[in-house]
Amino acid sequence: MSTRVLALAGLVQALAQVRRVADTGQANAAILNTAMDSVFRIDSPSPSAVYGGVEALRPGLTLLRDYFGTTQRDEQLPRLVLAVMQLERRFVRDSAMAQRVQAGIRSQSDNAERHGSSHPDVMSALGSLYAETLSHLRPRVLVQGNPHYLGQATVVAEVRAILLAAVRSAVLWRQCGGSLWDFLLRRRALLEAVKDHLG
Repeated sequence: MSTRVLALAGLVQALAQVRRVADTGQANAAILNTAMDSVFRIDSPSPSAVYGGVEALRPGLTLLRDYFGTTQRDEQLPRLVLAVMQLERRFVRDSAMAQRVQAGIRSQSDNAERHGSSHPDVMSALGSLYAETLSHLRPRVLVQGNPHYLGQATVVAEVRAILLAAVRSAVLWRQCGGSLWDFLLRRRALLEAVKDHLG
C-alpha cells in the first residue's frame, strides 16, 4: 500500500492541476514539472523515482489525506480520478494505441531534456498526442472550468498534456497493484499509508 499510494498521490496531484488550469489558466510551476517529468520517466526503478522523490508528492498526499479523512470534499476531484482510472483500463487494452502514445512521448524526450518537460512546445505536442489518441476512448474525461480559459488553444493543450500525466500515474497505480475498488473501499488503509508518508 505504501508505494501504491504514491502513484495515487501523483494521479490526484495531476488532476488538481488540471482543475486549476481549467479554472484560472495558470498551473503551479513546481507541481506541473513533477507531473510532466513523470511522463518521461518510463523505466524508473521505483514509484517515488517516477516523481523525483516523495517530497514532490506532498501536495497530492495532502489532498488524499483530506479526502480520505473527510476533512474536505471536492466532489469534482474523485469523479475525475474514477474517470481516469476507467480510461486507463481501456487504454492498456488497446496495444496499438499504447505503442503510439509511447512513441509520441519518446519523440519528445530530447525536447523535454533540452527545454524542460513543461516547456510550451513539449506541452503542445503532448496535448496533441492526447487529443489524437486517448481522447477517442470512452469514458471521456470531462473537465469543467472557466469558459474563458477553456476557449484558449494553449490552455486546452496544457489540460490535455496534464491529463496524459494523470493517465501515466493511473498506469503506475495499477502496476503497483492498485484498483478502482481500492480507491472506493480501502480508504482506511490508504489513509494510513498517506499519513506514514506525510510523517
